[in-house]
Formats: sequence, C-alpha cells, structure tokens
Amino acid sequence: MDTQNTSVRPHAQPRTAGKNHPRRNARANTHPGGGIVHDNSRHTTRFTVVGNHLAQHPELSGLAIGLGVHIQSLPTGARADIKTLAARFPEGPTRIAAALRELEAHGYLRRTRERTESGRIITRTVSCNQPGRHGGATDDVPDDVTGPSARPPARRAAEQRKQPARRALPAVPKPAYASPDLLRTAIDVLAGLRREDPRLLLSATDAEHLAPGVAAWLERDLTPTAVRDALASDLPPEPLRRPAAFLAHRLVAQLPPLPPYRAPESPPSVRHPLRNCDSCDRAFRAPEPGRCRGCRSRTHLPAAV
Repeated sequence: MDTQNTSVRPHAQPRTAGKNHPRRNARANTHPGGGIVHDNSRHTTRFTVVGNHLAQHPELSGLAIGLGVHIQSLPTGARADIKTLAARFPEGPTRIAAALRELEAHGYLRRTRERTESGRIITRTVSCNQPGRHGGATDDVPDDVTGPSARPPARRAAEQRKQPARRALPAVPKPAYASPDLLRTAIDVLAGLRREDPRLLLSATDAEHLAPGVAAWLERDLTPTAVRDALASDLPPEPLRRPAAFLAHRLVAQLPPLPPYRAPESPPSVRHPLRNCDSCDRAFRAPEPGRCRGCRSRTHLPAAV
C-alpha cells in the first residue's frame, strides 16, 4: 500500500499555509513592537493615487489632508466650494474654509476668480496632486462651472503658465547733452527717492529709464535736492502700484521751463604789465613804455619865482 503507482497522474499539491491569505500574512509579519500592520488588497477600480507628501504632510492639519485627498478623488467638473464640502462633511464652513486655505498655501489648490462670457463671476479651483510640478496630473474642480463646459486641462495649464506682459513705461524728457556725469547724478537722485518715501523704491531698469528725464531737469538750473523734493512731494495717499510710471508722468507734466536768456558778460578789463619809468626808473603800469605819473606831473609844474 505504501508503494507509489507511477502510472497515476500526480495529484494537485495542497496550498501552502498562509500563501495568498492576507490575514495569515498579517499575523505572520506582526512586529513585536506593536506597530501598524497593513492588511492591503490590490485596487482595480474606483481608486485614487495619493502621494505620501500629502497623506503624511508635516504641516497640514488632519482636516486639510482629508479634504485634499477627497478633492483629488473627485471627477473633473465636480463642485468643491465651501458650501458643498460643508454639506458633505460634519465640519462647519469655518473649519472647511481654513483647511482649504492650508491646501492653497502649500500649493495643493489654486483658486482664481474669472468672468464668463455672460458676465458671471465664477471661482475656478485647480487641484494639484504634486505642487510645483507643471504638466503633471491635475484635476480641475470649478465651483460653478461643471460638465463639458469646463475648458480642457491642457489649455488651462497653458493659460496659467502665461505671464502678463510688463507694460512699457511712459516716455520721459531728454537732455540736450547727456553727459555721463549728468546721468550719474540723475541716478543718484532717483536712488535717494526711497528715503523720502518707501513707495518710491525703483529697480535698476526703471532708474535707467527715468535718468534722462531727471537729467533734463538738472539742465534747467535745478539742484539735485530741488529735483528730489519736486518728485517726492505731494504724493497720493493710496499705494503706488507702478512708482516708475508715476515718476515718468511727473517728469513730463511738471518739467520746469528753460532758464531765462542771459547775455554773455563782457570780458574783464586787461591789466597792463609793469614798466619802468624812463626818468626815475620806478615800476608803473602802462600800455606803452614812458614816464610814470609822478614824473609827468613834475614836468607840468610852474617854475619857482
């Protein structure tokens, strides 16, 4: 009975204990320290890949991390405004708004206000699964625009990467002769404006553009102090969004007139050189050689009686 019949096909071997059995594996891999043990199964449908940089973020609150994971799991076009999230979760609108601000501060959300073609103002929310990475997988979750009316993600990403073009500064007056020393003095005047008002802090490019205008003022018999006072006085109380453009306008609008014409002064009288008197050999000033005034006066005196 113990002899094996070689003509019989081999039977299927029994499954090894613990193989493909997650709970047995979990018990077998239990660490003696009592740490967490994962009882995982592979997802094939209805799952979202979330990075550990979000799930284990050291600075985000638990509510912010949960909302970040929830928003990343939403389909494109789903609502993610404060009212909708407050109706979905037990936390109130105040805590929901604070958590969204946390996600926005760390780059997981981007919220912008836009005007549609009909004139309606909407809030467009972009969910970033990897902050700082352009071209990665992002889910656009507009608050008010849903469904196929939302713009394609690739087009939205391209529009967000476009930086608005810097508007050119207004033209400034030009000096008649822009000497290097004059332009250097003009740059010093512009650099000193921030001491008069911190709002007049200029970049090197802006100062280079405004320097010829200041030089034109200096050509009109104004001192650097007078130019600085004229540009920095009577400033508007509201913030200056473009201080360089404001100064360029002031350089043109308040350009002082040319100084009055001054006739050239006559040259000073020529002092004649010293000469020796032909009679007494004294030195005196005269255009031509001859006798000094004393010798000439003695010559014309009347004779003594």
